[in-house]
Amino acid sequence: GLVSGGDEAACRDEVLKLSEWCSANYLALNISKTKEMVIDYRRHRVDPAPLYINGDCVERVSTFKFLGTHFTEDLSWSANTSAVAKTTQQRLHFLRMLRKNSLEEKLLVTFYRSTIE
Repeated sequence: GLVSGGDEAACRDEVLKLSEWCSANYLALNISKTKEMVIDYRRHRVDPAPLYINGDCVERVSTFKFLGTHFTEDLSWSANTSAVAKTTQQRLHFLRMLRKNSLEEKLLVTFYRSTIE
């Protein structure tokens, strides 16, 4: 949530409302999979107090992966670009190895379309 004027109360209230809604609808929040990321562009950054849900502290991270996209606290694309490039290099390595072993072109195209495209 958005914190303005240094007041985190509104953000913490939203988390509390979400927790209460989940409890009322027989849902459980998995705190071990829940992450908190603070995005702060102020010159004098102040770390907010830890976030607690149902008495458990939520892990604060500087980067996380959501639906295949890597997000960082500075909202740069460098982590995501590096991860995509690494995955591409790994898959192209296998394609090169298959080509080196004289696999026919039709199978190479099938491999490419199933893993790289």
